[in-house]
Amino acid sequence: MVAASESREAAIERLRPFAERADGFSGWTFDFEPRHLGPPLPWSYEDLVRAHARGTTSVLDLGTGGGERLAAMRDGLPQRVVATEEWPVNAPVARALLAPLDIDVVHAADESSPFATRSFDLVINRHSAFDPSEVARILRPGGAFVTQQVGRGDWSELVPHFPRLHDWGDLLGRYSTELRTLGFNVTVHEHRERVAYPSLGEFVYMLSVASWTIPDFDLERDIDALLALERDCLTDEGFVVTEDRYLLTARKPAY
Repeated sequence: MVAASESREAAIERLRPFAERADGFSGWTFDFEPRHLGPPLPWSYEDLVRAHARGTTSVLDLGTGGGERLAAMRDGLPQRVVATEEWPVNAPVARALLAPLDIDVVHAADESSPFATRSFDLVINRHSAFDPSEVARILRPGGAFVTQQVGRGDWSELVPHFPRLHDWGDLLGRYSTELRTLGFNVTVHEHRERVAYPSLGEFVYMLSVASWTIPDFDLERDIDALLALERDCLTDEGFVVTEDRYLLTARKPAY
């Protein structure tokens, strides 16, 4: 709990170690997880990927991050698995982890790919951008697409305090509409829940890692907004914010 008499300078020094720790971040796993204050996700992304992978011969993971989740699913996937990663810091991390598992990693943008038309039976994507028409192009007829994404309502508590908060728009509406227009059979599930971080410090770490959330985020420049956010969100349960996730599965026509 922040003391009422804490100065801006003292608050900056309290939070600085969390922001600095984010400087060396790579991969896409964290040494802490927020605590769920309600029912967790009603689906398992990993289980769904394994289920859709049964009987397939090829899988593409778009935006694999550091490759950690793909590595954990390797035993349920076919022999041919390929991953892409756009962030140049993460691409070599993913390559080092996945190469021993016979998974090739291609440094490519999330929304485009160098792969031939109708190259894969299954395309998967967790929390990375994608182009529905590109997914349709590289999937074989009858192939499936499975993606879990961050919803527009994620961390909505930031809106009153950070006017420059990046708004990606209604991506769920756009993605699902474009895939249906391309002939896909689309299913969507959404879930929101309150989660508690141990303190504002861990949340500052997340904001520093996810630098696209608040453009030009800077601890010192944004300290007043951060302290106002802390006053609104700090409870006896921790620093509480909303997480918004959705799951989209789509099947390409078999012709």
